[in-house]
Amino acid sequence: MKNTGSRKILKVLGFGIAGIFTLIGLTLTLAFLAVKFHVTNDPGAVDLNDRYFQEIKDKYGRGTEHNNTLSDFNETRLLHNLSVLSKYYPANAYFIQNAYYQSHNLKEAQRMIEAVNLHMQENTEYHSAVNNFTENSDPVMTKMKTKSIFEWMNINEWEDFKLAVAKDKNLIDSAACLTGVEPRLIVVLLVGEQIRLFNSSREAYKKWIGPLKILSVETTFSLGVTGIKVLTAQKIEKNLKDSTSVFYLGKSYEHLLDFQTGNIAPERFKRLTSYQNHFYSYLYAALNLKQMKVQWERSGFPIADRPEILATLYNIGYEVSIPKENPLVGGSGINIKGKKYSFGSVAYEFYYSGELFELFPFKNSRFDFTDV
Repeated sequence: MKNTGSRKILKVLGFGIAGIFTLIGLTLTLAFLAVKFHVTNDPGAVDLNDRYFQEIKDKYGRGTEHNNTLSDFNETRLLHNLSVLSKYYPANAYFIQNAYYQSHNLKEAQRMIEAVNLHMQENTEYHSAVNNFTENSDPVMTKMKTKSIFEWMNINEWEDFKLAVAKDKNLIDSAACLTGVEPRLIVVLLVGEQIRLFNSSREAYKKWIGPLKILSVETTFSLGVTGIKVLTAQKIEKNLKDSTSVFYLGKSYEHLLDFQTGNIAPERFKRLTSYQNHFYSYLYAALNLKQMKVQWERSGFPIADRPEILATLYNIGYEVSIPKENPLVGGSGINIKGKKYSFGSVAYEFYYSGELFELFPFKNSRFDFTDV
């Protein structure tokens, strides 16, 4: 009787253990299929202010060339606008002024003002003061730093992010030098990915991201500090060598991502998820951005001067990168302190905010030396 009872217990335990391993296997299989068939991808959405972004593009045209003789927006008018803005949001006025004094680029200063105006559309008093402009206006600027008009830049995580990204400046500049992509454009992608993670990974933020002022490294469905998916990484690598691809950049780029071993998958994972060195995260992101820029340029729809569109395409992937007139701003939704933003709008606001301008200023050209 005792032996019979023992056998029954062993039998039940055996079935239980087998069931557990079956469940684990099923979970891993479902996760693999979810990634393979893009079930985990955020389909994205069109940003509510897409029409505004389109109007700004139409208003100022294409290109980033310096233009210091604009009849409707000279330096005096810029300073007047900043003087008015400083009464409402001194921090943003300071950042724009600082960016302009370093770049001397009136056209980019225009766009920085318009990025602010997106949030001031209902403020009639502000617009009345801005429109009350005379050549004799005497702007009094203040360097007092208070809250930003861009609400998501007022959170503690943003201050921690700025300290963290400063540590990676040399790595970002190196990736920019190799690819010819403006460093600030690379940071645009980093901002969208990191702010989303900071906001959603509260425990991780409290334990090490906040205290150590480091960037969050993803190791599951997306990889690294810029959130590169494995399938995206593979396409970036393939496009570098395929001269028939619409994303091909030229011979000088073909070997930028060559592997050192025959074990490509683990080597790729290691290079993208390194906690000590984020260089490859920036290099892959920059190449992805430039490949899509070249694709659109070849089709007759240049988007080099639209960081919000470039960021949207980076976020939603190659499959949705279909060149056309008037592309839509959007991408994955980012929930920050209860308010939802699109990946593209966060990119736009950061790029023209003036934040981190000392480290990542505007360049004369956002993309250099494409040799296709």
